[in-house]
This record gives sequence, structure tokens and C-alpha cells, in this order.
Amino acid sequence: MIAPTDRTPLPREFFDRPVLEVAPDLLGRILVRTTPDGPIAVRLTEVEAYDGPNDPGSHAYRGRTARNDVMFGPPGHVYVYFTYGMWFCMNLVCGPEGRASAVLLRAGEVVEGAEYARKRRLSARNDRELAKGPARLATALGVDRALDGTDACAAGETPLRMLTGTAVGSDQVVNGPRTGVAGEGGVHPWRFWVADDPTVSPYRAHVPRRRRS
Repeated sequence: MIAPTDRTPLPREFFDRPVLEVAPDLLGRILVRTTPDGPIAVRLTEVEAYDGPNDPGSHAYRGRTARNDVMFGPPGHVYVYFTYGMWFCMNLVCGPEGRASAVLLRAGEVVEGAEYARKRRLSARNDRELAKGPARLATALGVDRALDGTDACAAGETPLRMLTGTAVGSDQVVNGPRTGVAGEGGVHPWRFWVADDPTVSPYRAHVPRRRRS
């Protein structure tokens, strides 16, 4: 359950900072998804930072497109993309408007509404696996491109909202190379996670996809 003191919404100012400040500060924060069944809340345990024009691994590295438009701000909005022809992943936009930086939400612990998340994650062997990985997290929460651009800091009813939760102490934050990122963008140690947390996804280096003959 979420403690009453953890339920304060995060203000937009939280996200209006450099991406490498926001990313580790998101650990321990709580994302709430409102569904027709009921709310599902996830305590974030693993994230990755992407820094737009300075980052070859970012979707916005080569400029603005219809797909990545939300990444350019305002901060505090949700950027959802479709990958490998089958999965959705979600990010939180940060930094000044026009800067195109965002934090990929890679994993978390379902702390409320696990019964609703289980309906979407039938292959999960236990609750630790419900949101263990970016595609699993989005699936557990029922997130798809229809939620692209959602304001997670909006007042009133909203399908996705960020709460303060309880920030993780710096001594519990670990960082390393991002998972599955190729080329120059793969060397950045911009993945951040909570040390020894069982919901954190395993690291995987980029493996080039083979073309079908």
C-alpha cells in the first residue's frame, strides 16, 4: 500500500531539470495508472536517461518527427513508443521545453492494484516480474500510444500521474551502461537502478538483429 505521505503529486518543476538529475531522482517515486478496473501503482526501481541532441541513443538525436514530438516538451508529459512491432515503452519528458530529453521507465514494483496488473501479465511467474522490464511495465499498466502526450502532472483526473513516493538514498542508487543500446549511445552509463532490488531487469548488451533472407 502507498503511505499517505507518499501520495503528493510531483510538481512540473521536478521534471524541468537536466535529464541526468531527474533520472536517478525518479527511483522510489510512484507512477499511478487509472484503469476501468481500478488504480495500479508502481514504485520505480530502474530507469534510463536519454539526452536528445547530445545522445546518439536518443529517438530525438536527429531532430523532431511525428513519432518523437512529445519528447520536445513540456516537461512532465509521457512519451510512449512502439518497438519491435509488438511492445510499447513509456518515458517521462524532462528538461526545458524544446530540449527533447526523457527518462525511460524500465522497471518497478507493483505496490497497489497487482490483481489488475496480473490480468495483463499472464506470463509473469510472480509479482516481482509484473513490471520487470520496460515493455512488461507498460503492459502491466495497459499503456499504449493512445497515452502518448499524457500530462503526468495535470490537476484533476488523469490516466497517468507521478507521486512523490519515497526517494531512494544515493547510497542505494547504482548506474551503468544502458540496456540494448547500440553504437556510440551504448557507452553512456545512464541506466540507474535500486541496488539489489528483485524487480530490476537484467542487463543485456545490444545484439544486432539479423535480417531474414
